[in-house]
Amino acid sequence: MTDKNNIYNEEYLSGKSLDFPELPHIEGLQASSLSANLYNDVNRDDLTLFTLPQNSIFSAVYTKSKVCSECIKWNNNQKSKNIRALFVNTKNANTLTGKQGYSSISQLADELSKKLKFKKNEILFSSTGVIGEKFPLDAIKNKIQELTEHLGSMNKLKWIKSARAIMTTDTTPKMTYSQFKANKQICSISGIAKGSGMVFPNMGTMLGFIFTDIKISQKLLSNALKENLNSTFNAISVDGDTSTNDMVIVFSTQKAKNKIIDKTNSKEFIDFKKNLHEVMLNLSKQIVMDGEGAKKFIEINVSNAKSENSAKKIAFAIANSQLVKTAIAGEDPNWGRILMAVGKSGENINVNKINLKIGNYIIFSSGIINKNYNEENVKKYMKNKFLNIEISIGTGKKTFKAFTCDLTHDYISINADYRN
Repeated sequence: MTDKNNIYNEEYLSGKSLDFPELPHIEGLQASSLSANLYNDVNRDDLTLFTLPQNSIFSAVYTKSKVCSECIKWNNNQKSKNIRALFVNTKNANTLTGKQGYSSISQLADELSKKLKFKKNEILFSSTGVIGEKFPLDAIKNKIQELTEHLGSMNKLKWIKSARAIMTTDTTPKMTYSQFKANKQICSISGIAKGSGMVFPNMGTMLGFIFTDIKISQKLLSNALKENLNSTFNAISVDGDTSTNDMVIVFSTQKAKNKIIDKTNSKEFIDFKKNLHEVMLNLSKQIVMDGEGAKKFIEINVSNAKSENSAKKIAFAIANSQLVKTAIAGEDPNWGRILMAVGKSGENINVNKINLKIGNYIIFSSGIINKNYNEENVKKYMKNKFLNIEISIGTGKKTFKAFTCDLTHDYISINADYRN
């Protein structure tokens, strides 16, 4: 993806730019978005339907929370390798809704199956919103006819409407894409996501829907998704809470003209995996920057750990520390809180081997504060919107990079008023 196509930049993430990217057309993919008035606002879309052509395939990962949405239970129960539709609603998570919640999905699948002439087990569902409230079946079911009538091929407006229709507390739609060649044929990947609060995936609410036209085996599509997950959607945290509804799904319409990719060591698979990673990382970063009330984006680089898992635990101990996040919100270089978070990670460390940098400033090394530490310089750095924390553990050679945001008064206000 070239720089001009990459919407992960300060202007975009700060909300100053309304110039959303022109995501490429994915042959065979259609969409429709409209309002079922779930928010008591007929101007706010809250339903989205995607349809895919015959022989389309998918790979999905879902929340590992023991309390999960009925839509995830439905998706896991569908054994078809092919996919024809994805139906998404907001405002209601369809979680802790019992038999009524699952039955509602089955009834919606019946209705969609009749209208679209698809099999029920070729339809996936996704929900996001308030947990525990009765699922609004009738309001949604009454819009199925209209949704299907407005299906159309993807263009800029369709992508923007789809990305907006899956938002809850998000302040901006999240979209990105990449294009590359496989066997000299152009292939495209387009993705949208939502997530602002309750984001600490373990595969936040965090939804990611990615569409490609590349011809690829189902096994390799699944491999590409899962191999890219740890350093993208599973490397972010807004508030440390894992949602009941998290999911990332990659769909392929198989309509590109490349030869089918079925070998893991092929250049085409390596290129696809790289471009998919770019899209997944871009969407992940957009979710963090749109964290509820967030003003700052923080990249945490842990290096020289004994294992990647150890580095990840340390990175998230920092990323999920409320004391670290509030200090950053206050632009206070209270570096002791960062080392406190390292200590509580549960990992074996030697404080005399730890080196800590904030931006380009060496803060701590060899067990004590750096002799050249100048707090005024670091305070000035803390005023930046994008911040970097680097910590070398000194117990090995493994690394992990996590992404998070600050914790502001606005986060409390948004969540205190969430159901009002």
